Amino acid sequence: MRNDLSFEVWSRERQQRIEGVLEALLPVAGDTPGRLAAAMRHAVLGGGKRLRPLLAYAASDVVGAAADAVDARAAAVELVHAYSLVHDDLPCMDDDALRRGRPSCHVAFGVATALLAGDALQSLAFQVLAREPDGTGACRILAEAAGSAGMAGGQQLDLDAAADTIDLGALERLQRMKTGALIGAAVRLGAECGRALSPDEAQALGSYARAIGLAFQVVDDLLDAEGSSANLGKTAGKDAAQGKATFVTVLGRSEARHRIQALHAEALAALHPLGRDAVRLAELADSIVRRSR
Repeated sequence: MRNDLSFEVWSRERQQRIEGVLEALLPVAGDTPGRLAAAMRHAVLGGGKRLRPLLAYAASDVVGAAADAVDARAAAVELVHAYSLVHDDLPCMDDDALRRGRPSCHVAFGVATALLAGDALQSLAFQVLAREPDGTGACRILAEAAGSAGMAGGQQLDLDAAADTIDLGALERLQRMKTGALIGAAVRLGAECGRALSPDEAQALGSYARAIGLAFQVVDDLLDAEGSSANLGKTAGKDAAQGKATFVTVLGRSEARHRIQALHAEALAALHPLGRDAVRLAELADSIVRRSR
C-alpha cells in the first residue's frame, strides 16, 4: 500500500495494471473462434474508466492486501461489467450504437456474436475466480451482484419502469440493483483479499458502497441529459429519447445535483472510522462525483 502517490498516479498505475491482466485473460483466435475472441476483446479492451477494479484495489488497502492478491477479483468484476454493457447496448435493450467512443459490440460484430461475446465474458469472469484460493466465496459475491436480485433484476425493473409513474424510492431501488450491486461487489471483493474485516469495518464499507453506487448513477443521469456524445463516448440524450425514468426526470437537475452532494458526504462519512487506509476510496468518491464522462 503506497499512500504517498498522488491519486492521479495511483489510479493510472492501477488502470494500466488491470489492462494488462485483462489482456492476458482474454482469448485470442485459436481455441476460441476468431470472431468471438475479437468481439470479446473489443468489448473489454481499449477504453473504460475501470472504476470497479479501482474500487477493488482501493478497498484492499483497508485489509493490507498486495495488488497481485486483487488482480483476479478486479478482472472478474470488470469482465461482468463489460458483458453487461454488451447486452445493454443490444437492440432488444437500449439499442445503442456507440460505446466508449467506438461502435458498440453488436454494431461491430453483429447481434448474434455480441450476444455470445457477452455470455462468454460472464463465463470467463467466474472461471477466473474459480481458480482463486477462496474462489467459492468470491464467486458467490459476484453472482449475487450480477443476478436476479442485483444487476439483472435491476435491468428488468428499468425495462418495466414508466418515467411518468415511478417515484424516487422505486427509482433508487432499481438503481441500487442495476448499478450499485456490482459496485458494492467490487468493494467487497477487494476488501476480502487480506485480513478479516471487523463487523464495524464491513458495515462502513457497505455504507460507502451503497452511497457511492447511487451517486455514480445520479451523475450518469445528469451527464446523459447535459453532455455530448463525443465527450461521453456513448449516445447522449438517450434516456430522454426513450422516455426512461432517471434521477433527472424524477428530481429535476438542481435537486439531482443536491442529491449527488448528499451522497458524496454520506460516502465520506462512512469511511471516517477507517482512517488513512481508506484514502483511495475517498479519492475515488471525489472522482466519481466530479467526473465529466
